[in-house]
Amino acid sequence: MSSHGGARPTRSAAVTAAGVDHVRLSYHYLDTGDIDAYGSLLDEHVQVRRPDLAQGRGRAEVLRTHAQVAGPPARHQIYKVIADGDGVAVTGRYTGSVAPHPGQQPDGELDFVDVFTLTDEGMLLGYRRYYFVAPEPDGRRGARGTTLTAQGPDDGTDQPGVTTHPMG
Repeated sequence: MSSHGGARPTRSAAVTAAGVDHVRLSYHYLDTGDIDAYGSLLDEHVQVRRPDLAQGRGRAEVLRTHAQVAGPPARHQIYKVIADGDGVAVTGRYTGSVAPHPGQQPDGELDFVDVFTLTDEGMLLGYRRYYFVAPEPDGRRGARGTTLTAQGPDDGTDQPGVTTHPMG
């Protein structure tokens, strides 16, 4: 934060572009199983939240959890990348072993959205993954009958959070 009215300084277009390159490379490295190269893109204090992996805090922990799902047959097909300042959003399709809710059978392909936060140097400070899960036949939303609502940042990365509330 800046001492001038609490506003953040604007990131340069070059830093945002470098961050977008790092995001694109992160998918390539995960798809090929190159965990060391993936780690080179991560800030030391990176935080990752995905519904199919344990939450990771810190580079070493994130690398341990991602090593479990990296490499073939896992593959990311990127549809769109949207970037602004320190934020990058990616939409795409993930092919691999995924069980987005406890007790749900893994599906081989799911659409996803990843929301990244970048450091001032364009490194990956954090990301949160969301999977598209179709409504159940009985009309409930999600595999556990939950609905999603936005909340403020809860993981120290300026990313919006998600809270699940039981449906009535």
